[in-house]
Amino acid sequence: MSGWLWAALSASWLGILTSMSPCPLATNITAISFVGRRTGSPRGVLLAGLLYALGRAAVYVLIGALLVSSLLSASSMSLVLQTWMNKILGPILVLVGMVMLDLLRFTLKGHALGGRFQQRVERWGVLGALPLGFIFALSFCPVSAALFFGSLIPLAIRHGSGVIFPLLFGIGTALPVIAMAVVVACGAQFLGSVFSRVTQIEQWMRRITGGVFVGVGIYLSLAHIYGVL
Repeated sequence: MSGWLWAALSASWLGILTSMSPCPLATNITAISFVGRRTGSPRGVLLAGLLYALGRAAVYVLIGALLVSSLLSASSMSLVLQTWMNKILGPILVLVGMVMLDLLRFTLKGHALGGRFQQRVERWGVLGALPLGFIFALSFCPVSAALFFGSLIPLAIRHGSGVIFPLLFGIGTALPVIAMAVVVACGAQFLGSVFSRVTQIEQWMRRITGGVFVGVGIYLSLAHIYGVL
């Protein structure tokens, strides 16, 4: 039970770290500011932040549930994963940690906010934040892709949780988004300083987490692949 709780906390932490990474953080602030300008009230900005966070969380739950349930539904694949998960997880954690430490880099092409879609979002007002969050969640950056596909999905598969763990991940991504909505609602003049401070905090959080991932990955590799521990 304690192992499951630690895994659940890890899923939430991965979501928080994902949302605070520079690329998703900048996207979140841009989206909330874009929708918030058309609400005309702080309450509308907060509601837009909640809807935007809900849209992002829904994407992670859907993708996670589909991937985990598909992999675990096939009996042969399920047996392979249960047998080899500890051996696979070690190298995966090392690679994810290297990405978080900027020792390994790759690029992903994101989705731009098209003109037609932008016009529709403007017409929908606050409600436009929901599909906006859904669309932007599909634009994975290298760090967010590594955390979601490289860490959360193996964690969910290992514990057989295709809904709860992605949901906790989605809730984790929503918390900083809602905090940013509060900042935007309080006043745009504070946005630059808050963004700079959060980015600095995220760098240290990402480095510490990346170092932990590399260390745990090396330990699992030595224990389950080489059998020296």
